Amino acid sequence: MKLRSPYGRLDRPTGAPRALQLVRVLPVLILLALALLAGPDALSAQQTELPGSRVGEQSLRAYWHVFAAYTIVILLIGGWAVSIARRLRDVEDRLVD
Repeated sequence: MKLRSPYGRLDRPTGAPRALQLVRVLPVLILLALALLAGPDALSAQQTELPGSRVGEQSLRAYWHVFAAYTIVILLIGGWAVSIARRLRDVEDRLVD
């Protein structure tokens, strides 16, 4: 017995053909995205230097302002948390009394 919809067509999952198309295209899209993310250096057969060969030459001195900003933000958030804890303790003390 075939089920018929009120519109006179056979009932079937409407998303099935589209999902099958996606399953076919998805591996190609993933490979393309990986190739684009890897960049031309990873795709070339010859690399001139190893990825970790310049680690010792790099310095983080140019980023001191980033470290200072993170320190300030962490201190501000810590102070805010202490302030909230004090206010909460005051409210609890008032409710107990």
